[in-house]
Amino acid sequence: MSKTNSKINIAYIDAANLDQALKLTLGWKLDYQRFRKWLSEKYKVEKAYIFIGLIPKYKNLYTYLQECGFELAFKDVLYQNGTPKGNCDSDLLMKASQDLYEGTLKKAVLVASDGDYAPLVKVLIEKNSLRAILSPAPPKKCSLLLKRTGAKIVYIDDQSSRLKVK
Repeated sequence: MSKTNSKINIAYIDAANLDQALKLTLGWKLDYQRFRKWLSEKYKVEKAYIFIGLIPKYKNLYTYLQECGFELAFKDVLYQNGTPKGNCDSDLLMKASQDLYEGTLKKAVLVASDGDYAPLVKVLIEKNSLRAILSPAPPKKCSLLLKRTGAKIVYIDDQSSRLKVK
């Protein structure tokens, strides 16, 4: 159990997964301030981590996300053929596992569509610590591995009128 003996609801957000799915697949841009408020109101999220690659030219974005109430968990970025690669999956998995193990996690909200998170989802279900998966991808593009866990999956596109930049 944590030192304060209180568990909280925490969102774990795969930034690349979220941004790419909404922009490239669905064609809209997320209003992060509204999104953070919605997470708090709908899922009682007290802490929201965004796992994101660290690229200096995006420092204004990082500041904005922090101002919206997100805690940023940076991943060093490597470049392959000029394209930045900052796979945050393992960092997200480790942080969620740590919070569960240390007893600080009450319920998790996972924001991702990636099947790499299926093992985490299974453990969270087993420990009765999963609130929901929020999939940035539409149902046909959300990983079958996540669907097979039986977890509640909410599709963010269903909230586009509330969450997109106007």
